[in-house]
Amino acid sequence: MIERVNVLGVQVSVLNMDLALATIDSWIQSREPHYVAVTPAHVVMDGYRDPGLRGILNGSGMTAPDGMSLVWLLGLLGHRHVRRVYGPDLMLAACARSIEGGYRHFLYGGAPGVAEALATSLLARFPGLVVVGTHSPSFHELTLQEDETAIAAINAANPDMIWVGISSPKQERWMASHLGKVSAPVLIGVGAAFDFLSGMKPQAPRWIQRSGLEWLFRLASEPRRLWPRYRQYPLFVVLVLAQMLGLRRYPLSED
Repeated sequence: MIERVNVLGVQVSVLNMDLALATIDSWIQSREPHYVAVTPAHVVMDGYRDPGLRGILNGSGMTAPDGMSLVWLLGLLGHRHVRRVYGPDLMLAACARSIEGGYRHFLYGGAPGVAEALATSLLARFPGLVVVGTHSPSFHELTLQEDETAIAAINAANPDMIWVGISSPKQERWMASHLGKVSAPVLIGVGAAFDFLSGMKPQAPRWIQRSGLEWLFRLASEPRRLWPRYRQYPLFVVLVLAQMLGLRRYPLSED
């Protein structure tokens, strides 16, 4: 079992990339179904406000720290081995690692054409990679028939890993509701990784990622869409300080 730390009621996994990849390997080998929530601070805030989402995050196989603020926080709490498990990096590392095992990948998400462009990019980058299918769902809420058609296509392709890129918290809800309906043992929500790795959107330089300012880079590129997400960050800091000082306690559930 991977150790977890309560951050505003969300159990964040104490992870680094090597541990995340080894755990994913073990799930594939055992065919044990799990989903991975790659989680930055704004998703923790969403879970803090929404008990249903909090339950989904806490029910994951991993709720990985995708954000330097969470990495720094876990480090301050004594978990020195924690490193950022960033969605695009996790996808690239898992693809590279999967070639030897012949793991089969399915790409679910993105705007029309994005999943196909991502598949092309990954196949060029990793010769021998097995991508067995792509699907870009409609932006509207899927009808039962649309959903069943997608599930049938995924199961016919028989993937080991489903990469889900439909943004948070929609992708976390999709993974939790489809665990067991799709035959793949591993579902991983990586959000904007579809756009970044397909070349559809610019990715922050590595030094900006390490500095903890990637959110500012993304806000500058998409201010209208992302401002509601990132304006939560000052409150996140206040709430975490209150928790660390023992002034507030945050339950894992509403029970």
